[in-house]
Amino acid sequence: MRVRILAVFAIVALISAVAASGIAYWLTRNAVLQRAQDSVIKEFRDGLGRVSLELPPNPTSAELEVAAEQMRSTSFGYRVVLVGDGNSAPAEGDFTLADVPEDLQKVVNTPDAAGKFHMYFQRVNINGEPYLIAGTKVVASTPGAPNGPTGYMFQSLRAEQTDLTSLARYLTTGAVLALGAAAVLALVGARHVLRPVRRLGDAARQLGAGKLDTRLEVRGSDELADLARTFNDAAEKLERSVSELRALEASSRRFVADVSHELRTPLAAMTAVSELLEEEADSLGEQGAPAARLVVAEIDRLATLVEDLMEVSRFDAGTASLILDDVDIADLVTACLDARAWMDAVDLRSPRGILARVDARRLDVMVSNLVGNALRHGGSPVTVEIRREPRVHLPGRPAAEGTEDLVIDVSDTGPGIPEDVLPHVFDRFYKADSSRARSEGSGLGLSIVMENARIHGGTASASNVPGGGAKFSLRLPLVPPADEDIVGLDDPDADWDDPDPGVEPGPDDLLSDEDLGLAAPGGNASGNSTGNGSGNGGGSDADDDLPGSSGPHGAARGGLR
Repeated sequence: MRVRILAVFAIVALISAVAASGIAYWLTRNAVLQRAQDSVIKEFRDGLGRVSLELPPNPTSAELEVAAEQMRSTSFGYRVVLVGDGNSAPAEGDFTLADVPEDLQKVVNTPDAAGKFHMYFQRVNINGEPYLIAGTKVVASTPGAPNGPTGYMFQSLRAEQTDLTSLARYLTTGAVLALGAAAVLALVGARHVLRPVRRLGDAARQLGAGKLDTRLEVRGSDELADLARTFNDAAEKLERSVSELRALEASSRRFVADVSHELRTPLAAMTAVSELLEEEADSLGEQGAPAARLVVAEIDRLATLVEDLMEVSRFDAGTASLILDDVDIADLVTACLDARAWMDAVDLRSPRGILARVDARRLDVMVSNLVGNALRHGGSPVTVEIRREPRVHLPGRPAAEGTEDLVIDVSDTGPGIPEDVLPHVFDRFYKADSSRARSEGSGLGLSIVMENARIHGGTASASNVPGGGAKFSLRLPLVPPADEDIVGLDDPDADWDDPDPGVEPGPDDLLSDEDLGLAAPGGNASGNSTGNGSGNGGGSDADDDLPGSSGPHGAARGGLR
């Protein structure tokens, strides 16, 4: 904006200076030339009248030469050429009749409609010097008497040209000085105008950085003051809205914590009963057995949902912790697939010896969610490819030179993911088909994958394979950054904490995997008589929020597709 203000000031100043200088030069030039012209022409006319009285009719060249010499002796110093009937003087010298323009000679010797002759003049350049040439014919005062000679005057305008050249130089210097003064004024004006704009920009950046109490000082009553007042009003409303949203978010987190706590006792009792029903389902007859299996499946789903809610609460509270260890990734993924009886349905492509420092339980959760999602919505075979790649820069984590990432790709051969759904696959509780009021998963599996990846300093992404099917990519650093460099990573010894300040959770506020009847990572899959055959692995299974054809392995809870 400063450049634009300077440019506008410069253009306006330049146009004004040029226009003023041009007008001043034009007026002065006309005045100077008019004054010089009038005085010398008057003197020429008077002198020509005096010498014509002394000349005889039809003067000779010698007589004309004497008369011309008398006229040249004036203070103006002009040169004179006199022309009689067939004679002219001087015949040679600085100026002769040949130096008079033909068009001027023609009009001087041509009478008007009344038969009268007039004085005419013309400005010309002779040998690079400006001259004023004036001419007239002497008319006899007595009717019938012969007319006198025709006279032409040559007056140099060098002095006037010198004065006008000096004037043009002074006017140009004044225009340049005016332009410089305009630039200085433009800088001062731009600084005065842009200072409030800079303050507004700084305040907007502070507001964007989270300092919602930022306000501008209102000065004056001009447009910039109105802008500052508008900004303050908007900032105040934004602060109020964000405070309300934060209060609602804290209330929601507290609600989730309360629900998880209140469900602990009845869920533990229901889990014990479900185990009994599972064992005795075959003895309940044709009508009782399906009902018992349905109750067991629903209790298992409820346990998964509660565990997912607790995990999400830990992420929201910023207390999700990592228990890092050096792990052989191929062995961990193989154990994950084998625990869930997925080895026959998954094509695992992994070189041996890829070691990474990760949280084994959380990586087991991420892999099981992604593979289960692929089996449910894409069907077998599902391809799991593990490799190392040079680290890419991600927001919120450093990218040291020469470091590498662990990349796990899970792809299927199903119908793929609609393009309008791809940006939302990792959102919580997102459903592409909003008409489906119920899903088999919790709706949180893929969002938990993303959160687990983030606290490792990595990320997760989804895309469609050109040949058909969907591909989910998990990218984690082989060695996570320092704890303080990972957003959301807190004390690894801390467990889930109540997000509301001043409220400390009690020892019964947290549910363990054993409370929900779930196996630890790497343990045996907790099968039941419904044929579910799912191993939870201590974390969340994937979701079933979108319609899709189940693969042959119903054990996989589907993901967001």
